[in-house]
Amino acid sequence: MKYRKKPVVIEAVKWTGNNVKDLADFMGESQINYEIETRKMFIRTLEGIMEASVGDYIIKGVQGEFYPCKPDIFAETYEKTEE
Repeated sequence: MKYRKKPVVIEAVKWTGNNVKDLADFMGESQINYEIETRKMFIRTLEGIMEASVGDYIIKGVQGEFYPCKPDIFAETYEKTEE
């Protein structure tokens, strides 16, 4: 059987390596852990703690969960909306 992904509008913020405050505001400070020395970002997801690389998009899922998405996958899956 084949399935098509439902059209869903999501919220996302791109992790630039310099926008920790933007991500903390977007996700809530309890959802992230940023290591200043290594500039690594760790995100609490439904599957556990995941590392977000600079350039990844942090997506808010349909149930309010957050997870990182590689930029190439994001570009293939999503397009910007006017909302």
